[in-house]
Amino acid sequence: MAILIDPPRWPAHGTLFSHLVSDESLAELHAFAADAGLSPKAFDHDHYDVPERLFRELTARGALAVSGTQLVRRLLDSGLRVHAQDRTPKRAAVVPQLRGRWAGLLPEHADLGTELLERWGEPHRHYHDVRHLAQILDALEELGCDDPLVHLAAWFHDAVYVGQPGDDERGSARLADSRLEGILSAADRAEVVRLVLLTESHAAAPGDVRGALLCDADLSILGMPPARYSIYARDVRIDYEQIPERLYRSGRLQVLETLSERDPLFSTGLGRRLWDAQARENLAGEIAFHRRAPR
Repeated sequence: MAILIDPPRWPAHGTLFSHLVSDESLAELHAFAADAGLSPKAFDHDHYDVPERLFRELTARGALAVSGTQLVRRLLDSGLRVHAQDRTPKRAAVVPQLRGRWAGLLPEHADLGTELLERWGEPHRHYHDVRHLAQILDALEELGCDDPLVHLAAWFHDAVYVGQPGDDERGSARLADSRLEGILSAADRAEVVRLVLLTESHAAAPGDVRGALLCDADLSILGMPPARYSIYARDVRIDYEQIPERLYRSGRLQVLETLSERDPLFSTGLGRRLWDAQARENLAGEIAFHRRAPR
């Protein structure tokens, strides 16, 4: 089992690139990349894209140089190869789907849907972008939720995002209250606001069916296959790239450990069946990765 790298032969950005992979585990790959100082932005589901100037350095660090054919074969044999249909979709790919979903929710308010998509598409977003919105709406479908108030809360829950937990939820709730005035009754508008605020804690009270559905959908990314989870973890790091590595690791560990200690992690029975086992495996893997790193 090894870290593998193929020759730099893939042109982009005025240079040639290699692929860096592990044929054992993503954890091993991420650890090697972190030790070598590779940017999280270079990770793409099952490999890191590495510019030609780093090829010799990485082989000196222990990466085994192999042909492109050998690299793909060993990645396939390891079970870590991520095929196109299993990759996290590109931003642009999910926007038409989201427009269609909004048209089925509030077709007479297309301008509001356009505003929300513009907010979700802001360039400073990495995890909390249109892909996250699509993920939540897909998860609500898997949970069998057709409640329009829950779906509206999903659309609004991160519509305001500046990377300040608590402030983001409160800002999103205020936006929902403002934009839905005249569209929903006062009671329904208040319910959407309540649901948006609940996504800060994800602590739905017993009997809160709507809250449980929204919170489980918001947390469903934790239970995705490892490669997609790794993209989520990468994007969260990029969202907070201004924070020094040691401080980020410390804060991230607190979040991960709090999530892993939740019992139940998912509030609905179906959510637990769909995502709990994989979520706990993913959380344990990321926790182990951060604990191994220098503090």
